[in-house]
Amino acid sequence: MAIVKSKLLKELSDTYPNFLKKDLEKFFDCFLDEIKNALNRGERVEIRGFGILSVHRQKPRLSRNPKTGEKIFTPEKKTIHFKMSKELFNKINAKK
Repeated sequence: MAIVKSKLLKELSDTYPNFLKKDLEKFFDCFLDEIKNALNRGERVEIRGFGILSVHRQKPRLSRNPKTGEKIFTPEKKTIHFKMSKELFNKINAKK
C-alpha cells in the first residue's frame, strides 16, 4: 500500500487534533521543501530513525538502445540514494 500526502495529513490531524489541518499541511510542505532544497544543493539529509537521503551523480556515458542497437550519449545526471537506518531495518524485518 502506498501512502499519499492527503492520507498522511489525515493521520497527522487524527493523531494531533489540537493542530489545525492547514497548519499541519503548511508544516509538511515546509518540511518537504527543505529536503528538496538541501538535496538540490548537494547536501545529505539525515532523519534519525528513518534514514539518509543523498545525491549521487551518474557519469556521462555511451549507452545502447536495446531495440535498435544504436549507440546514444547519455549525459550526466543526478539520482537520489536512500539508506535506511538500522532502526527502520529492524522494524521492517521483525519476525512476527
